[in-house]
Amino acid sequence: MTEAVLFDVDFTLIYPGWTFQADGYTAYAARHGMLLEPEQFSTAVAAASPLLDSEDLRYHHDLFVRYTQAIIEGMGGEGDQLEPCARLMYDEWALCHHFHLYDDVRPVLEGLSAAGLRVGLVSNSHRCLDTFQSHFGLDGLVAAAVSSSEHGYLKPHPSIFREALARLGSTPAGTVMVGDSLAHDIDGARAVGMRGVLIRRDGGPIPPDSRPGVPVIHDLHSLRSWI
Repeated sequence: MTEAVLFDVDFTLIYPGWTFQADGYTAYAARHGMLLEPEQFSTAVAAASPLLDSEDLRYHHDLFVRYTQAIIEGMGGEGDQLEPCARLMYDEWALCHHFHLYDDVRPVLEGLSAAGLRVGLVSNSHRCLDTFQSHFGLDGLVAAAVSSSEHGYLKPHPSIFREALARLGSTPAGTVMVGDSLAHDIDGARAVGMRGVLIRRDGGPIPPDSRPGVPVIHDLHSLRSWI
């Protein structure tokens, strides 16, 4: 029987607005004297993403600064203002007003809470999760939250999932993890005995590297049939 549901935050519950799209990167770079090519944004993000799969799962601010810097470089940025621009954008990522809540989040969390299930958050971000809940009107719906910057380790390190379980007071077998990353969310959760549900909000086909036995949903309303 399901006791609790853990959610990833970025790209599972919220998505970035203009600031972290192609035009936002271009504008921030321009403030630092760099001219970027907005049409290279998607390619630059894809090329930078492997940086986040570091084997060292300790939380380091510089890891995310390097990731952001790689995106700027991939869009044509160069010079001594690369790092200052990337650090500014890293700092801005923590601010909730740059993000939007997916429409299905609040009703689904309300439904889970009404059904007696405990809801938790576990995030690789440095965003304050208390502020996140208040900003998006989720107060009272979340029983426990753990961020990697606070905890010290990134998903998929088992300790961050165990910390979330301890705060929720739930068992691994009774807890479902919902997230958009197989490697970070699903594999990490399953390694400690939890079930995982992969969310693919882009509505695309099931990824070829999906794990056997892991359901794939395209919105949170579909979650109920798997818990």
